[in-house]
Amino acid sequence: MAESVAASRRYESPRRRQQAAATRRDILHAAQRLFEQQGYPATTMAAVAVEAGVALKTVYVALDTKSGLLRAVWDLALKGDQDVAPVAARQWYREVLDEPDPERQLRLNASNARVVKERAGALMNVIRSSAAADPDVGALWDLIQRDFHANQRTIVETLHAKGALRPDLDVARATDILWTLNHPDLWQHLVAERGWTPEEHERWFADTICDQLLDPAGRAKPGPTPRS
Repeated sequence: MAESVAASRRYESPRRRQQAAATRRDILHAAQRLFEQQGYPATTMAAVAVEAGVALKTVYVALDTKSGLLRAVWDLALKGDQDVAPVAARQWYREVLDEPDPERQLRLNASNARVVKERAGALMNVIRSSAAADPDVGALWDLIQRDFHANQRTIVETLHAKGALRPDLDVARATDILWTLNHPDLWQHLVAERGWTPEEHERWFADTICDQLLDPAGRAKPGPTPRS
């Protein structure tokens, strides 16, 4: 009898984990909608519970503070799933680093940037606009900035190792250029405020970073922009 109960528990455990993960995902999606619609300060945990269709206690069990909720929403929006692996370990990022052709490498980076900003661009604006008024949100924004800069630097370092950078650029200056042109503020200005389509922004960003970073002497004729 004891063995039967234990086997039943082992059988039910994966299902419970799946249900818990689905509930957490529903809460995070609901929170992202509210954060983007009404801002971080005005969004309450109770409102998130209503939006997600769960009890308030369920929200607090999944994420015990509003700042923790925002951080989890950001993590999901950035990565696209609930896997804990960081961006640096993601296949789409590794493909950029492993691409041997410098121009295609930067165009792949532009394609990835569009996909991420379509998921998370509006949320990044929420985080940035609330960072000065809330220390926890400020700490999250600082973390986003550091991680983003570090990931862009790694891409630049691979370009430098190939001898593909413009001769007047070192790694630090090239990283600053890539980080600036890929910054969510520019996406917000051009897409959200000026009405550029995400595809138009991707093409502009890809063309601009290739012109700004790559040694003209080593550039091949550009091919089509990769599709995500």
